[in-house]
Amino acid sequence: MTGSALSGVRILDLSRILAGPYCTQLLGDLGADVIKIERPGVGDDTRQWGPPFLEGPDGDTQESGYYLSANRNKRSAEIDLHSAEGHKAILDLLENCDVLIENFKVGDLARAGLDYATLAPRFPGLIYCSISGFGQTGPNAHRPGYDLLAQGWGGIMSLTGDPEGEPIKVAVGIVDIMTGMYAATGILAALRHRDRTGEGQAIDVALVDVMTSWLANEGVNTLLTGRDPIRRGNQHPSIVPYQVFAVRDGHVIIACGNDDQYQKLCRILAVEELADDPRFCTNPQRLRHRDELIPLIADIAAKWSKAELISAMETAGVPGGPINTLTEVFEDPQAIARGMRIEMPHSAATSGVVPLIGNPLKLSATPIAYRLPPPQRGEHTTQVLRQTATQGV
Repeated sequence: MTGSALSGVRILDLSRILAGPYCTQLLGDLGADVIKIERPGVGDDTRQWGPPFLEGPDGDTQESGYYLSANRNKRSAEIDLHSAEGHKAILDLLENCDVLIENFKVGDLARAGLDYATLAPRFPGLIYCSISGFGQTGPNAHRPGYDLLAQGWGGIMSLTGDPEGEPIKVAVGIVDIMTGMYAATGILAALRHRDRTGEGQAIDVALVDVMTSWLANEGVNTLLTGRDPIRRGNQHPSIVPYQVFAVRDGHVIIACGNDDQYQKLCRILAVEELADDPRFCTNPQRLRHRDELIPLIADIAAKWSKAELISAMETAGVPGGPINTLTEVFEDPQAIARGMRIEMPHSAATSGVVPLIGNPLKLSATPIAYRLPPPQRGEHTTQVLRQTATQGV
């Protein structure tokens, strides 16, 4: 083990809510020193996005689960960006920072003299990442951006939900999360470029752009055909059978990705005649005759229990599985073995610890390190400002 991958990288985090904090938590997990700047007396909006809240030793409520999900491995400092003292503090901090990340409305930091164009001459090696709803350019740049808005604007909601029902959003803030991941990737690429050239740069990441980019096969299908896809609920647009089926005691996923797996499924269900039926023997044929095949499989699957069908598919090599509740997710032996539930010491928690979701990256030489729990608002203000003064800035 050679230490953390981003050890020595310092990030000034002016973001809040989810996309920016998710990005900086990921970079913090990889070893970066993240300084989270928060508005005095207010802090990150998500601290109050509850219940549920972390319960304190006196029965008082502490941070929300929402805030806790995206803010470990950071230090929190309260600084008023719009005051002369706060402006100077930010400039002083930037003397020893590699990255600034922000998600203010377009133009807000320019008015505060903290935009990239203003800072770049003084800090030519600075990597400056801006996250917004629609980007720094274009006719919609002035619009505020939220995950739900991006899901609708970027098209995913037109694909999600029952065919006869209303468009449905993804239950978690998936566009925020994916934007945070794209931002982290861009920052890592910019750090690599700076390592070679000494040159910093601006990174412009927009929620709607990100949403559009991961329309993936459905987006390209639309570009190829000029036709909008229809909502199919839990069915796949290009593979059959690949969906949820009701069984005696709930639901099971069956995901036949090729003809061999489909034939194995037919043997499991004792309907070998469906494997040889010319309407269903190849995936293109199954797509054409989806409405005939699916009811036949559904009628048979309904006679099985979850455990029986999942076990039979596993034995035969047919991809499938349960639809776990979140409680079941975190109790699953695989999730436990992979470290997807962690606990970190937290001085404000009654139990002394806070449960969190683990990072999925497994690096052999520079493993993820859980160093700091999600900070309380302004917890490290004195430490951060004293450190800046000590460094002679």
